[in-house]
Amino acid sequence: MSEDRQTPPREGHASAQDGETPSYEQAREQLTDVVRRLENGGLTLEQSIELWERGERLAAVCEEWLQGARAKLAAAMAQRQEPQPGAPEDAPF
Repeated sequence: MSEDRQTPPREGHASAQDGETPSYEQAREQLTDVVRRLENGGLTLEQSIELWERGERLAAVCEEWLQGARAKLAAAMAQRQEPQPGAPEDAPF
């Protein structure tokens, strides 16, 4: 994963097994696994609650990645719409 692509969400959220903030793809995959395990059932109430809480943290990580992506996209679109220095003004032709 390239450095410019990975900007970790705020601290205190779900983390990868090595202690680092997971990428969007990692968090989404882990969240999918959590949902699958909850849907399969057969867990104690305590296990289900623990998984649910982990799922909530992973969902928050995914949302933060998506918000960051939206902000980058909005900034890129705004920059594209700004007149560039040295570019000709709107010409009638």
